[in-house]
Amino acid sequence: MVTIAYSVAFEGVEARLVEVQCSVAAGLPAFHIVGLPDKSVSEARERIRAAFAAMSVALPSRRITVNLSPADLPKEGSHFDLPIALAILAAVELVPAEELERVVSLGELALDGRLAPVSGALPAAMAAAEDDRSLICPAACGAEAAWTQAVPVFAPPTLRDAVNHLTGRAPLARAHPGEVAAAPPTADLAEVKGQERARRALEIAAAGRHHLLMVGPPGAGKSMLAARLPGILPPLTPAEALETSMIHSLAGMLTGGGISRRAPFRDPHHGASMPAMVGGGRAARPGEISLAHNGVLFLDEFPEFSRQVLETLRQPIETGEVAVARANAHVRYPCRFLLIAAANPCRCGHLSQPARACPRAPGCGADYLGRISGPLMDRFDLRIEVPAVALADLQTGAVGESSATVAARIADARELQARRYAGHPQLRTNADISGKALEELATPDSEGQELALRAAERLQLTARGYHRILKTARTIADLDHSPQVRAPHVAEAVSYRLPFVPGG
Repeated sequence: MVTIAYSVAFEGVEARLVEVQCSVAAGLPAFHIVGLPDKSVSEARERIRAAFAAMSVALPSRRITVNLSPADLPKEGSHFDLPIALAILAAVELVPAEELERVVSLGELALDGRLAPVSGALPAAMAAAEDDRSLICPAACGAEAAWTQAVPVFAPPTLRDAVNHLTGRAPLARAHPGEVAAAPPTADLAEVKGQERARRALEIAAAGRHHLLMVGPPGAGKSMLAARLPGILPPLTPAEALETSMIHSLAGMLTGGGISRRAPFRDPHHGASMPAMVGGGRAARPGEISLAHNGVLFLDEFPEFSRQVLETLRQPIETGEVAVARANAHVRYPCRFLLIAAANPCRCGHLSQPARACPRAPGCGADYLGRISGPLMDRFDLRIEVPAVALADLQTGAVGESSATVAARIADARELQARRYAGHPQLRTNADISGKALEELATPDSEGQELALRAAERLQLTARGYHRILKTARTIADLDHSPQVRAPHVAEAVSYRLPFVPGG
């Protein structure tokens, strides 16, 4: 007799259903797990043996074979412990086989029979819903998985509780979604003195999801500005929150089942490796650009990142997804993020101050920013210089607008975009428009078109650069509550595409 349980294997953010087949046959006592299991899956034999002993259940002294089907799909992770254990219990008729086939299960077994939390409960619940099955997962994962609200989720704390639920001796209540994680307090934009142009660029970037590069000396406030970006971004829509949470679930970053509607903010160190940035490793896990999906990726000391890491950003910026190809895995992760980059004008950072600049000035500035390739630089819609703030302005400078005031304008602009792109499900912000949609929705008036064409010729812009001017102008018009993109909006957008002049 062969009994069947169901679990999942992860391919990117997708959870593929895995059939856990168990056969207990006559022969010398043995316990084999086949179907491309990794080390953590193979070690399930010892964890299951100990967990059964804690329940006063002995493994049958027969030949136990567990097959994870499809056999050509790599199986990774300790979450296969629970379905394997339940399939064995069904084979010895301690669990009804027909009940087991109606559920998808995942969970790691402790040696005393407790169910330890595992990553990926939310994508697993989505897969169970698509296959019209319920989900059994560890108690610590129940609130997270229940966010799907499309499938019954049961979260037993121990293997014994899971068995009692399946046999009907002690049915479990359905798990409830966890409370939405409270947004932590953020620094206020009013704390930034001066830097009016930088504040304006930050507002435009947030309103239309336009990538922004800030160049300025140390201490000018580049990192301070970026740190205040989460406070002016609108909350994620329910669909965006679920998308983002599925990635964070795979990365094991959801705690207590809470799902936040605040846009993620990721700021990796410039020593981050390529797998850490774009995803990869043995299990092809999501990288920083995917963890920033629907949020912000802040790269401080931008030229200090390795050239290989920087160049890998070019394709994800354009497509909104990244393909992680490894010898044993080929997966895709979404990565639609807002890139905010900050850089010093040169290695010493004092290129604009002749008295403090190094002897190699101004050539050192061109060499330093030259680490950012032309194609990558072309992908920044907004490029601004952030000058040092005078000490007198720090003491007597006027207080700027608060984050709440700026956030209200950004929310209005995002609402305009949501209505405009209601018939275009693949478009969410002005930065997403291209092709025919760009011609229909972001074409300036005749004066604005003439100005954009003259600027493109004078600055020798690429077609991408020209289109990014039009997208930025559309966002500036939205902030101005203007249905039509006009020449002043184009002029401001062009001003953010001017090339940097080292030492100028």
